[in-house]
Amino acid sequence: MKPGGNRGWLLRLVIAFSFAQGAVSMARPAVSYRALALGADERAIGVIAGVYALLPLFVAVPLGRRTDQGRCAPLLPIGVVLIAGGCALSGIANSLLAMAAWSGVMGLGHLCFVIGAQSIVARQSAPHEQDRNFGHFTIGASLGQLVGPIAAGALIGGPDMAGTSALALLVAGAGAAVAFTSLWRIEHRRPGKSRTPQGERVPIHRILRTRGVPAGIFISLAVLSATDILTAYLPVVGEHRGIPPSVIGLLLSLRAAATIACRLVITPMLRLLGRAALLATTCLLGAVLCAGIALPVPVWALALILAALGFCLGVGQPLSMTTVVQAAPEDARSTALALRLTGNRLGQVAAPAAAGLVAGVAGVAAPFVMLGALLVIASGLGLRQGRTAAGSEPEEERAGRTSSTPHPERR
Repeated sequence: MKPGGNRGWLLRLVIAFSFAQGAVSMARPAVSYRALALGADERAIGVIAGVYALLPLFVAVPLGRRTDQGRCAPLLPIGVVLIAGGCALSGIANSLLAMAAWSGVMGLGHLCFVIGAQSIVARQSAPHEQDRNFGHFTIGASLGQLVGPIAAGALIGGPDMAGTSALALLVAGAGAAVAFTSLWRIEHRRPGKSRTPQGERVPIHRILRTRGVPAGIFISLAVLSATDILTAYLPVVGEHRGIPPSVIGLLLSLRAAATIACRLVITPMLRLLGRAALLATTCLLGAVLCAGIALPVPVWALALILAALGFCLGVGQPLSMTTVVQAAPEDARSTALALRLTGNRLGQVAAPAAAGLVAGVAGVAAPFVMLGALLVIASGLGLRQGRTAAGSEPEEERAGRTSSTPHPERR
């Protein structure tokens, strides 16, 4: 099937991603609460959150290379198995070391699923459809981030925090397994389209030197770090400010709902502002809002801040995917996406560790100020990238619209 054809595969992929991401989003705060119940402090929470990304940091590029050479779909069930196993085994672990290890397994499963899924979207989307299809694909992540924290907040609480958080992790593992029901006929074989032979791989340094790839990687890193630390540290903020877990779950889900709303209207926002201005504006606003979380505001004001922040953070991930895919050589797109995910995981290792140190020294709200600074840098890179690519993007979009006009079935 040609890129831009029937998009039933995209709907199935979004459904599967919703369950996989929902399990992870339910497990991450549950891991934090269970670790707190087992005696962890802010530094230990940062370490456990970092281990989630440590193992994937070393395998992302080899997985991307393998995907460039063959099919993407086999990574999806592998990812689901690892996510489900990591969640369930974290629930029965009775030490912080074991919880950190199984958190790493969960992170590896998430990486496998995301590399395979993003590569499928890149291959099966026409160039002028990539912003839209990546935006719709990431709605799956946002749906999971919407439901997961609510489910975690509903299960966790009471005097037995260790027991209720363990139950939430076991339920998350079962929820991840439901993703198997949508993993059918997602990847279409393309006869006559051979992959690059092993000896002709594009060198990593050439991919990283391609204009647009480094900026896309850093923007993605900054946005994901904000989402990740928000998920891991908002429960700690709640503990310090006396906000119950059920309310924290609702606040995290409100942030995810705003992200879904953003991605549903991403196409008209792109028409209005353009990719570079949209990236720069939302990252800059996100920086201000992240810093706002550090203020001792009432819960209703915190809800407004998180809703606005969720809307701003909804732009970075899909548009950074398109930036990297369109900038990278055609036969190294999965590797480029894997490098983007490596940057994400590097941020997920370094940012929580740095957040833990900052929180231990300057207080639990200080990591959000650090995230604000990171997003300011991302805003500048987004604006700079738009200036360097200003001459080529409109022409490509016009070509895509022109090529799609005689073929309404591709729309």
